[in-house]
Amino acid sequence: MRQTKPLRLHVPEPSGRPGHATDFSYLRLAPAGEMRKPPVDTSAYDTRDLAISLVRVLDDDGRAVGPWAEERIDPDLLRKGLRVMIKTRSYDARMLIAQRQKKMSFYMQSLGEEAIGTAQALALSKGDMCFPSYRQQNLLIAQDVPLVDMMCQLFSNERDSLKGRQLPVMYSMREHGFFSISGNLATQFVQAVGWAMASAIKGDTRIASAWIGDGATAAADFQTALTFAHVYQAPVILNVINNQWAISSFQAIAGGESTTFASRGIGSGIASIRVDGNDFLAVYAVSKWAVERARSNLGPTLIEWVSYRAGPHSTSDDPSKYRPADDWARFPLGDPIERLKKHLILEGHWSEEEHNRTQKECEAEVIAAQKEAESYGTLATGRSSSVATMFEDVYKDMPWHLRRQRQQAGV
Repeated sequence: MRQTKPLRLHVPEPSGRPGHATDFSYLRLAPAGEMRKPPVDTSAYDTRDLAISLVRVLDDDGRAVGPWAEERIDPDLLRKGLRVMIKTRSYDARMLIAQRQKKMSFYMQSLGEEAIGTAQALALSKGDMCFPSYRQQNLLIAQDVPLVDMMCQLFSNERDSLKGRQLPVMYSMREHGFFSISGNLATQFVQAVGWAMASAIKGDTRIASAWIGDGATAAADFQTALTFAHVYQAPVILNVINNQWAISSFQAIAGGESTTFASRGIGSGIASIRVDGNDFLAVYAVSKWAVERARSNLGPTLIEWVSYRAGPHSTSDDPSKYRPADDWARFPLGDPIERLKKHLILEGHWSEEEHNRTQKECEAEVIAAQKEAESYGTLATGRSSSVATMFEDVYKDMPWHLRRQRQQAGV
């Protein structure tokens, strides 16, 4: 028998750990403006180069360059996008403090990822349905959903429309095209494809948009969703936010080391693009392209958004245990708010004074909303959804034994 070397298992490791600066060369970046913009009816096969490179619009000086920047974006829309991102960051900061004050049990920020949900929300239309994960609060904020309503869900108080039945941040607002968030990874991909297929079966004009993180691509539902989306040409946008970390496991553990997450769509017959997720203009342009494909019966699009989770995975996480504390400051794609701010100032549509004023206005709005939401109760005050609600919404007509139990409970 021929002598061979012992087999060896490969276990991916991040290029940075606490005390050792991350080498971000693994990201395989491309210069702004370099990547082509294909026709909207392009085939999946013809997007191979877009799936392994990186679509960028804003260069280091804040200029919009390249084919994805040829279609002018209304400055007012960009100004709104910047304001939504600023408000989202302020909202996250205040709610993180509220969690530390024991006013809610749990919270998850979108710090560093604000451009992705905001820009796509502005590219979608009323009636479209989003199937989000737990960092897409800006999908609601971009629609001017009252912050009080969102906060009451976090506090599980007497005005919580979900009656305390969901973990904080797991919003559900059908009227705003925001499907109920599930804590189970990747389920929303399958649900979005099914919803999109139903829309097509009914001859409707509405499309679906689904959101997962890089870690969730390792779940079986991810591949199932790709298969159904391809086979039935479902009008759906499949968003994978590659923020480099799934809780404490590096994105390579989910398969992002020797290839890209976008390239998985090519093998499934889906047009796929890898995009700078911290570039608001790139996010909006590619989202518009994908929306047009879906709305024109040209099938699904898989988009990998390259970004960075600047904060902890959740309030239950301590990222200093598994990555350098200053990673975000050195992340080569920068801060999405600062990049859009720089572009708007360069174009004469924004200023440092307006930026500071907007920050203060957003902070004041968030503080006022929090004060009102807390008046209806928080976890710290013990004023939560009524005990009576556990007897409701299970049966169309409440059976006798539940009525009796409710009477015995005195509610």
